[in-house]
Amino acid sequence: MTDGHGIESGNASLAEHKLNGEVEHVVYESEDASYTVFRLRDPQGAVHTAVGTVPGLSPGQTVQLSGKWEMHKEHGRQFRVSSCVFSLPATRDGLIKYLSSGVVKGIGEKYAKAIVDTFGTDTLNVLNQQSRRLKDVPGLGKKRIEAIRKAWKENSDRRESQIYLQGLGINPAWFVRIYDKYGNEAPEVIRNNPYQLAADIKGIGFTYADRIARQLGIGRNDVRRMTAGVTYGLLQARQVGHVCMPQAVFIKFLAELLEVDEADAGTAIEKALETKRAASCVSHEGDVMIYEPGLLRCEDELPFLIRFLQSRDRYAGMKLVQIPAPPNSKFSSEQLLAVDRVSQSPITIITGGPGVGKTTVVSEIVRRAKLTHLSIALAAPTGRAAKRMTEATGLTSFTIHRLLKWDPAARKFVFGRGNQLPYDLYVLDETSMLDILLALAFFRAVKPGASVVIVGDPDQLPSVGPGNVLNDLIASGVCPVSRLTQIFRQGDGSGIIHAAHDVNNGVVPRLPRRAKDAQADFYWIEKDDPEDAADVIERMITDRIPRRFGLDPVRDVQLLCPMNRGAVGTQAMNELLQEKLNPEKKFVFRSLGRLFKTGDKVMQIVNNYDKNVFNGDMGFLGRIDFQNESFQVRYESGPMVEYRFDEAEQIVPAYAVTVHKSQGCEFPAVVMPILSQHYMMLQRNLLYTGITRAKRLMVLVGSRKAVSMAVRNAVREPRYSLLLEKLITGGPLT
Repeated sequence: MTDGHGIESGNASLAEHKLNGEVEHVVYESEDASYTVFRLRDPQGAVHTAVGTVPGLSPGQTVQLSGKWEMHKEHGRQFRVSSCVFSLPATRDGLIKYLSSGVVKGIGEKYAKAIVDTFGTDTLNVLNQQSRRLKDVPGLGKKRIEAIRKAWKENSDRRESQIYLQGLGINPAWFVRIYDKYGNEAPEVIRNNPYQLAADIKGIGFTYADRIARQLGIGRNDVRRMTAGVTYGLLQARQVGHVCMPQAVFIKFLAELLEVDEADAGTAIEKALETKRAASCVSHEGDVMIYEPGLLRCEDELPFLIRFLQSRDRYAGMKLVQIPAPPNSKFSSEQLLAVDRVSQSPITIITGGPGVGKTTVVSEIVRRAKLTHLSIALAAPTGRAAKRMTEATGLTSFTIHRLLKWDPAARKFVFGRGNQLPYDLYVLDETSMLDILLALAFFRAVKPGASVVIVGDPDQLPSVGPGNVLNDLIASGVCPVSRLTQIFRQGDGSGIIHAAHDVNNGVVPRLPRRAKDAQADFYWIEKDDPEDAADVIERMITDRIPRRFGLDPVRDVQLLCPMNRGAVGTQAMNELLQEKLNPEKKFVFRSLGRLFKTGDKVMQIVNNYDKNVFNGDMGFLGRIDFQNESFQVRYESGPMVEYRFDEAEQIVPAYAVTVHKSQGCEFPAVVMPILSQHYMMLQRNLLYTGITRAKRLMVLVGSRKAVSMAVRNAVREPRYSLLLEKLITGGPLT
């Protein structure tokens, strides 16, 4: 009989044992830090394997473990940890690692080694009581000695705090951030309310704080946990796209999330409303909706701004009526109508699938605007989409974030209500990706009398962020909508377009007819076994596509996966493709279980306004600097950005990315698995979005059953929001 980790319970010792020593190596730590495997060297020099919940471990630390010996059926004898006490290191190597970890300013690896070489295991005693002896260390000058003595003295309380926090499983990187915030009060703050960490420390969330709270004996129904839990629940709702939730739905959602009774969840929500940690609004149907306060303010303000802009009697786009279409142009009637509507309404929307001429319409709008001397701003949510606009129009395009310009010191966009942008005409592309927060930031920055052209495909996946802005704008009727339907690209090279339209119309895509050896742009390889599919995908990306189509397997070919997990999920496929496409033993480091190498293709997964890089930006990992614990990424949008190792959580390997993360991007070639194991994610708009990311080549790898399931499933996951109601009424609901 074995447990979930393969332990033969019949061979496990029932007696509680102690095991002391120094951490040699952390073999594995799960993403939520709930399970760790590490090697420990005991005072006799023997190395043991230990497993359990021991977050915050670093090589060189001295630990005192309590637990039981057991026999793993594959890995042999190991120590299962029930509790762990941290202490300062006592060995030479441990002391060097500790002193060079940044705990003492002025001591890097070089000086740490020199100090320990001089004093050996008596190093800490010398620093504590005989710091004048530092003059005996070769290479240490008077100024550095004085700086070290001062730092060591100042860090006396800091060291005690570090030992306490490490005992709670808080690793050194998080300790630095926590101590910077709270100083010597850190232990008291955490003892009083560990959930304060989630509110105060960037990067620490409720789950991490909750684990610390359990270490402190805080129960599930504790008022501190329930109060923080409401904020966490609203954040989780936001992360799946909701602006708000009906109260009854949120009570059930929160109860499941926090593993408490619905009555307790309801009480916590009422208290959050009383203390303004949550907000509410009543829909026209009488449903009470629960919000993060900031999202409610956002949802109330955006309709007002749009209605105000749309109500202007005179606006820049009116000048376009003066300019006729070029002689002998071949615009369709619906394309000309889309162009003309810019002169008929301050805000217009242009929609349509691939190949219907949206780019042609935008180019004509820009041509006419230039001839009337209007100042023009082209923007899109992602760098790749902005680059395509530049290529199509010849004008410099921006991401919306860069158009608005972030001020790191003020923690806000430079352009907004009090400092509006100077342009007359705006064209926003790929607006299916536009969430309610970015939409508000943009419309705040648009001056009255400007014209805004919104371009997007409402049939694609909705934005990663909260809201369903494009679809709500279309449904509200507040501005004219031009729907382009005529497909212009026919014949060779149109297989991708026809496949996308087939899927969008509820039809399983058909393979284009072609001569025996002729190249097509859409292929479907039928596979349903995950391991077989992974093998085919690996060969397609690393060999067959580059050889047949002359495409670079890293820069030109993108694997899009419906899910992160599974044999053909992003995690497994990134490991496989990294090994095949970047095999050299280069400079490497690990973060959250991920391996990063110089030259890796990576993606930023959160907005970082200070670094001016945003969710979805892709680039290549450059220099890794172990001495300063930093690395650089060269992004396709231009900048070389430097990160600390503890910021590596912001990027992921990007040989494979999810379809959701690919929104707004276009790649020369796309490979996409659609298997039965993806049944939870198989939706029409996911398959449609994946296909429309391909520019020159699309290779679908999957079973007919799975593709049919996706095509038939046109039901969209609900996104709770009252934006549509407020757009129709023009402002907040009473």
